[in-house]
Amino acid sequence: MSSDLSNVKAAERSPMPIGELLAYHARKDPTRPAVTYDGVTVSYAELDARTNRKARQLAALGVGEGDVVTLAVPNSLEFYETVFAVWKLGAVPNSVSSRLPAAELRAIVELARPRLIVGEEHARLEGWSFLPAGTSPGDELSTEPLPTKISPRWKIQTSGGSTGRPKLIVDKKPAVYDPEQPPGGQLPGETMLNPGPLYHNAPFVVCHQCLFAGGHVVEMGRFDALRALELIERYRVGWVNFVPTMMHRIWRLPAEQRDAFDLSSLRMVFHMGSKCPEWLKQAWIDWLGPDRIFETYGGTELIGVTMITGREWLAHRGSVGRVQPGSQMRVLNDRGEICAPGEIGEIYFLPDGGRNSTYEYIGAQAKAVGEWETLGDLGYVDEEGYLYIVDRRTDMIVSGGENVYPAEVEAALDQHPDVLCSIVIGLPDDDLGQRVHAIVQLAEHARGRTDADALRQFLSERLVRYKIPRTFEFTSENLRDDAGKVRRSKLRDERIGRAAGP
Repeated sequence: MSSDLSNVKAAERSPMPIGELLAYHARKDPTRPAVTYDGVTVSYAELDARTNRKARQLAALGVGEGDVVTLAVPNSLEFYETVFAVWKLGAVPNSVSSRLPAAELRAIVELARPRLIVGEEHARLEGWSFLPAGTSPGDELSTEPLPTKISPRWKIQTSGGSTGRPKLIVDKKPAVYDPEQPPGGQLPGETMLNPGPLYHNAPFVVCHQCLFAGGHVVEMGRFDALRALELIERYRVGWVNFVPTMMHRIWRLPAEQRDAFDLSSLRMVFHMGSKCPEWLKQAWIDWLGPDRIFETYGGTELIGVTMITGREWLAHRGSVGRVQPGSQMRVLNDRGEICAPGEIGEIYFLPDGGRNSTYEYIGAQAKAVGEWETLGDLGYVDEEGYLYIVDRRTDMIVSGGENVYPAEVEAALDQHPDVLCSIVIGLPDDDLGQRVHAIVQLAEHARGRTDADALRQFLSERLVRYKIPRTFEFTSENLRDDAGKVRRSKLRDERIGRAAGP
């Protein structure tokens, strides 16, 4: 009898079909909180039952094993229900922004070839099966378990890429997971806050893996700096993943607001997604302490990842860490030669399983040197192997023969107390080849008060002259999305088109 029980326990510790993980945790504790959204908490038992009904609704629309389902659904409880329903059918979720224009969505759908699109009404495309978001399954549909199915690929993510043309990044792992292995430094059953859009890879992965391991996801819906701190205090959040834009918005809160909350539960703040300015990282380390701040660098492709702790960062300021087990890393120059420490080149990775072992593209080709692939970022390593990101190769500006890295200029601009966000691009210039142009979002109280001359004076104390933007424009619109992402090529093309005229 004891031998049989040991075998059962050993089987439960091995990877399980993702579609069965909600039921697994519900059997252990039916009332355990799974997802909290808009003040409502759903238990594992409730979420499992709701996803069973949802899966039957999708199956009635033709979704089956191996099919792709494109989700244009905003962050919500419905998003989690639908994704788990897709997995329960052995299908593959492909999440996209719910705000995509029809032309962009169609370009993605023509690559993904989904069996079904789930989204708000503007996501309905002629010729494709469609389920409007918010359509509840009928009460006649059973909440009982479904037959076990395993999706051949557990997710397909979408990227606009540096060219603006969409591509799909297909994760090669099947939809299985060990429910006893919390992800990314989380503790078993820990509460995490999700401030990011679920159509981006990092939020999608960390939230769902938290649920795979029996944790509690507090879903924000949309990021708001003050509300993030309120939720951390209210739900005793232990783990959160921010992007630097979010960190910047929290830091711009008045100190009396920022310091009014009890954040003692917060064990780990991971940040990723874009280059974090050194001054901002130092501010967070001073605020929360170095042992709670962690940074990772990598891509949806999973060809390689680096990580650094806050304490390591203090000894290697500006670094994103050393390559982690599972891959190798090289920095190569334009001739494909390995760069010396301190020499800027393009960053390449090689997974232990070899090239193409972690993902495949649909609609794009990876840039590679032999077996080594790059995400398109420029950087260098120091003598101890710590990596430093400079910028994306496609975003680099060559002005008067000098290389200007937009991220460096943006980091300097964003230190100005009146600047909420800045984006730096290169525009054509007859004399310089390209001129450095800054698009700046000012705080409301500073509009009409802080001008280009004031910003130039501010930058003159922080940057060499050729890096200071020649031209500025000011906007009241948010320049980055909720994940801190921006498509510089689109901003650049829009301004070049306007300059060309009709």
